[in-house]
Amino acid sequence: MKIEQAVLLNQLQKITGYHLEATRDLRGLPEQVLNFKPSEDGWSVLECIEHLVRYGNFYIPEIQKRIRNGSHQDVQDFKSGLLGNYFAEMMVPKPGMKKMKTFKNMNPAGSRLDITVIDTFTRQLNELLKILEAASSIDLNRTKTSISISRWVKLRLGDTLRVVIYHNDRHIVQAMGVLKTSKAAAAAFE
Repeated sequence: MKIEQAVLLNQLQKITGYHLEATRDLRGLPEQVLNFKPSEDGWSVLECIEHLVRYGNFYIPEIQKRIRNGSHQDVQDFKSGLLGNYFAEMMVPKPGMKKMKTFKNMNPAGSRLDITVIDTFTRQLNELLKILEAASSIDLNRTKTSISISRWVKLRLGDTLRVVIYHNDRHIVQAMGVLKTSKAAAAAFE
C-alpha cells in the first residue's frame, strides 16, 4: 500500500475521532449494560475496551518514544511494509470477520471492570490524537517500532499506527454489537 503520508494521518485521525465519540456515548450507560456478556465466552463492552487499554499501555509509550527519536525528514508518501500491511489489514473490521485468539495477558475475560476503563481509554485516544499530530513531521517509513508480540520484530511507524487504530476500530465495532445485543436482551425482559 502506498499513500500520501498526510492523507494516511488524516484518515487515522478521523477514525480515532469516531472512537472518541463512541466512548463518550458509552460513558453515559449503566455499568450493568456495559458488563453484559452476550455469551459465556463473549466479551462485554467493558471487556472489549479493557482489551484496547491493555494494548494501548504497550503501544502508546512505544510510539511516543519512537517519535521523539524519529527521523524528521520531509516525506510525502508512506509505503507499507509487507508484514505491517498484513497485520493492519487483519485488523480492519469487515462483515463476517473471524474471531482472533488473544494473548492471555491481553484477555480481559473475567476481569472486574467499571466505568473507569472507559475513562482510561478516552485518555489513550486523546494521546493517540497527539501522536498522530506529532507524526506529521516524522518519516513514517524509516521510523520503526517494536510490536507487542515480539521485541525483535519492528514495523514501520505508519504500519504500527494503522495496526493500533484498526485494532481499536475492530473492538469498538465488537463493543457496539454487544451493546445492541444487550439492549435487545433488556427489551425482551420488559
